[in-house]
Amino acid sequence: MKRKYGVMIATWILWFISVLVPLFCMVLQRVPQRFLTIQFLVILLLGILLCVQWIWLRRAERIQNTAVRGEIEGAGMAALQSMTVPMILAERDGKILWSNEIFQNRFVSGRSVLGRSVQDVIHLNLAALDQNRDLLMEHNGLSYRVHAVSSAQNQQEIIAVQFLEITDILRLQHEQTNSRPCVMLLVIDSYDDLLQYARESEKAQVSAEVERVLENFMQGTEGIIRKVENDLFYAVMESRYLHEIMNNRFHVLDEARQIRVNDRMHITFSIGVGDGGSTLAESEKFARQSLDMALGRGGDQAAVKTENGFCFFGGASKGIEKKSKTKIRSIALAMQELIENSDQVFLMGHRFGDLDSVGSACGLAGAVRLMQKPAYVVVNQQSCLATQLIDRMQQCPDGPKFMEPVDALAQVTDNSLLIVVDTHNKDILESVDLYHAARYVIVIDHHRKNVNFIENAVIFHHEPYASSASEMVTEIIQYFRLDTEVSSAYADALLAGIMLDTKNFVMRTGVRTFEAAAYLRKIGADTVQVKSLFSNTISMYSMRAQIVAHAELYRNNAISAVKLQDKNARVLAAQAADELLSIQGVEASFVLYLEETGVGISARSMGNVNVQVIMEQLGGGGHQTMAATQLKGCTIQEAKEQLLLILEAQENET
Repeated sequence: MKRKYGVMIATWILWFISVLVPLFCMVLQRVPQRFLTIQFLVILLLGILLCVQWIWLRRAERIQNTAVRGEIEGAGMAALQSMTVPMILAERDGKILWSNEIFQNRFVSGRSVLGRSVQDVIHLNLAALDQNRDLLMEHNGLSYRVHAVSSAQNQQEIIAVQFLEITDILRLQHEQTNSRPCVMLLVIDSYDDLLQYARESEKAQVSAEVERVLENFMQGTEGIIRKVENDLFYAVMESRYLHEIMNNRFHVLDEARQIRVNDRMHITFSIGVGDGGSTLAESEKFARQSLDMALGRGGDQAAVKTENGFCFFGGASKGIEKKSKTKIRSIALAMQELIENSDQVFLMGHRFGDLDSVGSACGLAGAVRLMQKPAYVVVNQQSCLATQLIDRMQQCPDGPKFMEPVDALAQVTDNSLLIVVDTHNKDILESVDLYHAARYVIVIDHHRKNVNFIENAVIFHHEPYASSASEMVTEIIQYFRLDTEVSSAYADALLAGIMLDTKNFVMRTGVRTFEAAAYLRKIGADTVQVKSLFSNTISMYSMRAQIVAHAELYRNNAISAVKLQDKNARVLAAQAADELLSIQGVEASFVLYLEETGVGISARSMGNVNVQVIMEQLGGGGHQTMAATQLKGCTIQEAKEQLLLILEAQENET
């Protein structure tokens, strides 16, 4: 090729000289005309020769490039054919144009695949492949990372697909994930109260049985467990064994209930597990958060926190009532200090406030007024379910001031105090904006702890064993340093809240519930006046009877779904759900009713069925015997089908 270029350059030099000679002669004006004619012919011939040489040279280059490209493509195809990575070339529609030998050996046992579809050969959809993201697939027990690159050849798109085997890599990743240490904290619920009056021999026997159960629980896990305190155990194991325990739904919770104290009370565990932390310290932090969640949901259950959130197991027993009131006294003193240092106090419950939500807020507002601080009960009276109580409190000369959420938001300052009662879930507050605007927040609630709880509370007073928020407020105001007691109107409001949530002292009623009621009766609560707050009109009574009449029995559950078009549908559903529990053989009741944005479900139980767990699966919450949820954008029938699926799954688990 260099020689060819040399000849062309020599020809070009001769042509250039032949052009210069006549020009020089013309300047001297001594050259005959015949000589110039011959010279121009020479220039023309040399120019033609240059053009021919240029065309011939370019053609020779193309031939040489084609030959080289053919040699390279042949060598490349030979290299691809001998590669240890399976590869194919296919059209966009999936037709295979070429495959190397290892692909044929691994995927089709050496048979030819030319002309066949990729979908038919290996069940791979080429349209689903993204050139910027690989796809994982399995074939004959091996795992592959599939990578695709497309290119255009002769106005035809060709896709090159590479199958990189990553079986060993995935196996190592799986082993690394399964071998990560997880931390487990186990607490004996209400240990001091259970063994308060037990003899030393009985304490030793209970302790030995607990340790035996936990040792059996840890067998086969290759983990360790250590007793830190009388009621606290630390355990560390690999994640692979935790997954087995989760599949068995923490059977140790059932075994613990077989341990009896004085042949009367049984032992229950609260377990918090931290898994998936980047470090052992982070897993221990997860375990503590899980334990707080398990205790906040009433105990007798396990909570597992991973990087994806919480999982809950158990929760079949009722919360054990604590007898000590030392914590109440310290909380009351701290609350009074915060109230006295604030410029105004706002009291707020959950949306669609009931007698417990509004009653506890009113009772606490009465105590705040005795501290000479302005108190406002924030409630949306258009959607409130306790309008009778509000009307009665507004008639009292010393009654609390009720305020709409919009007005409260305009009045709140940096030194204002917000007290949230009867809920700890920030998603169902009466006014989420007021919660965000308040600098200081106190939470008083008895519902079992929800994942989306208020985290920035100065005081978070949460007792899931309490019957109602009104009971908790009644206990607190007894320890306030006040010159006088709250008036009888506030006592009526608190007693109404207790009676609502306990179903007239039948459900979730403990010793402290009766003590709170006795205190309210002592300071002037009138049971007749309170009873009148529960009265209904004849039309509401008729509609409630209609709901009960349309109930269907599903195993031990009563389900009623009636399309009621009434503003009191929420109240009627709750009352009907309570009434359905009086049917023989019914352990849980569910009433479905229409709302503006979808369907609401009111759930009740006698205690053997944890309706809170059921409602949580539908996005709601509550506590063991009373819970609810709202399903947006669905019909009554669709909501009923979702509920039946959950009940069926729960029945299969048990």
